[in-house]
Amino acid sequence: MGFAEVARELLLVAPADFVAERTARQRSVRKEDRALATAIGGLRKPAPAAWVIDLLAHEGALGDAVDLGPAIRKAQADADPAVIRQLRRQRASVIDALAQAGADLASDAGHPVTRAVLDQVRTTIEAAMADPHAGAAVRSGLLVRALESAGFDAVDLDGALADPDAVPDAWSGSDAPPISITSARGARKGNRASRPTATASRDVPHPNAAPEPERDPEPERYLAAERKAAREAETAARSESRDADAALDAAAGDLERAEEHRSELRRALDRADAEVARLEAARDEAEAASDRARDVLHAAQEHRRGLGH
Repeated sequence: MGFAEVARELLLVAPADFVAERTARQRSVRKEDRALATAIGGLRKPAPAAWVIDLLAHEGALGDAVDLGPAIRKAQADADPAVIRQLRRQRASVIDALAQAGADLASDAGHPVTRAVLDQVRTTIEAAMADPHAGAAVRSGLLVRALESAGFDAVDLDGALADPDAVPDAWSGSDAPPISITSARGARKGNRASRPTATASRDVPHPNAAPEPERDPEPERYLAAERKAAREAETAARSESRDADAALDAAAGDLERAEEHRSELRRALDRADAEVARLEAARDEAEAASDRARDVLHAAQEHRRGLGH
């Protein structure tokens, strides 16, 4: 079994049991495959919303939602208001149904989730509809964090997958070969950077048109600062999560060693108790033998006195 298959199984474990199960799986393969054991040890604990998405992916419940994405994107491109409204209603219905299904799966697994987590589940499904690469990610069963769609930008998948190399590639929408998630994201960013901002006809204002008001750059700077702060906070949170997982692993190892030491002490105590019991039995036997010897001696002495008379 490869790392992706092991990861898919572990990511289905309830969050409260994840670290212990990951440690057990890592130890079970350490002798046969140290590289796999190392990879398992580095597997991140999934965020609650990602865990719910992985449960849905395991049940094969995300296909209809992801497949609805291209139809929505086409309707938006065609600017067909009626179709857009219909598809949006359908999208809302599908997302609500999936969120409820995810809540039921989490409860069945003994780990009910909060409304805030279900909101992140909805946001992740929306991102899967908006971006085919995100769609491939959520259907993979390897998601470790929630996703979010930001307008027309590609969904950020950095650090979102336990094993990015194992995720099926999303198609580019043409006859070209599949584009990997990483390269597709980079290509689209490059295309946006090289794309002209407007055509010549749009750049030339109408002679009678009123001058456009200058755009205030302050809100944009504020939003950019907010996004940067959010990314930094997310990075810090991921680092803290990895540190916490490492601490839990260390604590689990200490506990296992303590349990082994206690078992050794218990076995030593049992051996000592058995030895004490053996020595007590030997002592009792010796005392009994001594009593018998005294009885024989006393009988011999009595017999001897009787012969003397």
